Amino acid sequence: MSTKRFTHRTVLLVVGLMIAALIVVACATPPTVAPTAAPQIVRETVVVAGTPQVVEKVVTATPPPPTATVPPTQKVVYISGTQSLTGAYAEDSAAILAAFEDYAKYVNETKLMAPWRTEKFPADVKVEVLWRDDELKPEKALSIYDELKAKNMLVYRISGSPIALALMDKLNEDRVGATSMATGPVLLSPPKTIFTYYPIYTDDLAAIADWFKENWKESRKPRVAYLTADNAMGHSIEIPELRAYLEKIGYEYVGAQYVPLVPTAPPTTQLLWLKENKVDLALGVMINPGSQPTYKEMVRLDMGPNRGYKITLGTGTPSHLQVFLPAMGADLSEGFVVGGGFLSFDDPAPGMKFLNELQTKYRPSKKVGHVMYVGGLLEAMIQTEALRLAMQTTPVDKLKPVDVLENGFYKIKNLDTGGLSATPITYAPGKIEGVNKVRVDQIQKGKIVNVGLYPARGLYKHE
Repeated sequence: MSTKRFTHRTVLLVVGLMIAALIVVACATPPTVAPTAAPQIVRETVVVAGTPQVVEKVVTATPPPPTATVPPTQKVVYISGTQSLTGAYAEDSAAILAAFEDYAKYVNETKLMAPWRTEKFPADVKVEVLWRDDELKPEKALSIYDELKAKNMLVYRISGSPIALALMDKLNEDRVGATSMATGPVLLSPPKTIFTYYPIYTDDLAAIADWFKENWKESRKPRVAYLTADNAMGHSIEIPELRAYLEKIGYEYVGAQYVPLVPTAPPTTQLLWLKENKVDLALGVMINPGSQPTYKEMVRLDMGPNRGYKITLGTGTPSHLQVFLPAMGADLSEGFVVGGGFLSFDDPAPGMKFLNELQTKYRPSKKVGHVMYVGGLLEAMIQTEALRLAMQTTPVDKLKPVDVLENGFYKIKNLDTGGLSATPITYAPGKIEGVNKVRVDQIQKGKIVNVGLYPARGLYKHE
């Protein structure tokens, strides 16, 4: 009997010790369970044997799973428009497009408009470059315009004089603001909705004429003639206003000769005509594939400021000295003049420093050396500024092209371009010329030399 009692007690003791050990272990090592909310005391009324009674219950609530944070979708606005990446303007357009792409990246990453400016682009809006190649064909440019307009393109651009002539009325009717690589006086007769950022061709040539006349030493009147591209751009200078201005400041006008936009043979006949008619100053508008072979033939014929027959050839932009000089060399380039040009890549102006920084960051192994990268950067800055200003008045998702025209382009006042343009940019209704002065440069002893800054004379048919 005592043995049984001992055994029973022993079993009870052992079981008790085991339970105690488990309790200690459980207390020492808490289970790895998800944290729960603190217990709460909840009072409820229940009926017990027909009598209402208040009871308390301990309730442990499980917190709901965390809600995933979805970043807001960025709204998108487009810049650029038609480009002429095929044809005579291909080199210019490729440089312009590269600048658009680099500037869009800069704005999206920094939300700044330029290093020297304090204004910021909206944080919830992204800038994208939307473009098509119009091949410098007006009929193709028209279909591209309709396509991009359907994609809610709020700004646009013009890639050349033929495209300007094809689109200017349509853009005006649709109230779409556009920047332009072409700056012929036709854009101002009357002013519509295509905006320029360097002087019109006639003002370029008037500035060259001002400079040449200032340095004229002979007692007779200097004789002037046109030597210009045989296309819409080149013929756009043949307006009564330019001829009248030349004669007013003391020139004798002789006549005009024309050179193909891209010559397939040296323009010997045209140059000999200038010589036979004793022309002192020839003025025109050409692109580099036209001005370079023309000037080379002039040198072969011993014609130029420092040659046997003294004559100066001056053209408006888009003949670019920054392209002309390295392509032709110092001797063949000597004396060539351009009005309305841009700064050189090594210029210390803030805008050129910014330009070089963009290329170092976004295209370190494929930098663009063509000077129309400057023009593209100016266009991108102007279009983006017009969008920024318009969004101060109208929410981005409600913007229409007319809003960007009236509350964007027309509100641009003294836009600081860091020296990329001859003067700060200003627009207004009826005022589509962004600058009011013309830079004149000449190649002298293998260098591009600025010979003066002259007023833009506003030489076009005023209506």
